[in-house]
Amino acid sequence: MSVALLTTPLSKALADDLAAVASLDVIPKILDVICRTTGLGFSAVARVTEDRWITCAVRDEIAFGLVPGGELPVGSTICNEIRDTRQAVVIDHVAKDPEYRDHPTPKLYGFQSYISVPILRADGRFFGTLCAIDPRPAQLSSPETLQMFQLFAELIGLQLTSGERLAASDAALVEAHHVAELREQFVAVLGHDLRNPLAAIDINALLLLKTAALSEPATKILLGMRTSAARMAGLIDNMLDFARGRLGSGMEMQRVEDCDLTVALEQVLWELQALYPDRRIVGQFHHGAEVRCDSARIAQLLSNLLANALHHGDPAKPVWVRANSDTQGFELSVTNEGAPIPAGDLARLFQPFARGSAPGDSKGLGLGLYIAAEIARGHEGTLTVVSTAAETRFTFRMPG
Repeated sequence: MSVALLTTPLSKALADDLAAVASLDVIPKILDVICRTTGLGFSAVARVTEDRWITCAVRDEIAFGLVPGGELPVGSTICNEIRDTRQAVVIDHVAKDPEYRDHPTPKLYGFQSYISVPILRADGRFFGTLCAIDPRPAQLSSPETLQMFQLFAELIGLQLTSGERLAASDAALVEAHHVAELREQFVAVLGHDLRNPLAAIDINALLLLKTAALSEPATKILLGMRTSAARMAGLIDNMLDFARGRLGSGMEMQRVEDCDLTVALEQVLWELQALYPDRRIVGQFHHGAEVRCDSARIAQLLSNLLANALHHGDPAKPVWVRANSDTQGFELSVTNEGAPIPAGDLARLFQPFARGSAPGDSKGLGLGLYIAAEIARGHEGTLTVVSTAAETRFTFRMPG
């Protein structure tokens, strides 16, 4: 047996279909089982459309001449009829079959036994056929043989559908990642470009406060401008850190031995006290051992925690900042009095863009505590919170 093949180029869609079948490791095993079980010498998976019949996978022990990618005129095949009816065709002996003994296809290709069942995707779309032939008659019409073919065809259809869905998911994931990366790059660029004009506003306000004879209302306005500029600078820093972390470079940590951490912490208290002149901030620092850390990042962690405490704490009560270092490690805590954090907010407190449910919690980006937690993690430490009716305390601990 041999055939003359067509050589029409494949479209991308058909080439993808052939590649999808070729990627299924189970197909050669199925074709081998079919030939061994039925005694037929040729079995194949074919992609069948309205105008194409193309071999996707083949087992040929009778020199029929088809290889993967080989094509027959679709009108010359019985598979073309199967595509229309979605029904299996089984022929034990062409010469004795009243329906197919005069059919042109067996005469054209020289087979006497034939079985072919449709392969459908999970959504019902027709893909092609699972078929087998031989120049000799064979007993194929038993229910067991037909059910075996139908089960194999169903398995192939499910595998093809799974592959399609996986490819679609991968494409959607790549696109989503690309969009997210562009969005975060935009945030990073925007944050960077905002720094210069914001710094100019702050410097000019400071110069006016130092050099100009101002009325009390004007002084309050300039102080308010500096407070707003500082708050915006903190938001920008958090936004940039978040963007860098999400883009994969992560937050930079430059941990140095024997860093003078107390100076950095006292600077944070001084800055926040200047921004909140009506609030009382109490610092208690005990530097009993050198700390290996990134002092700028620890200062940023404290700034975020202290700003959070000043915003949410009782304005009539002090905010306590305590730091202690010894041979066991370093501990930093920020404590404020006031209403406790709602239980529902605690679980997501350190997640990005998480903002509380209490009135006034919608201000800001919801990144301060997330950035603080990332700094703690970058130092192989922990950041925890305990909030009761008596006090709310954030504690950063880092091993020595």
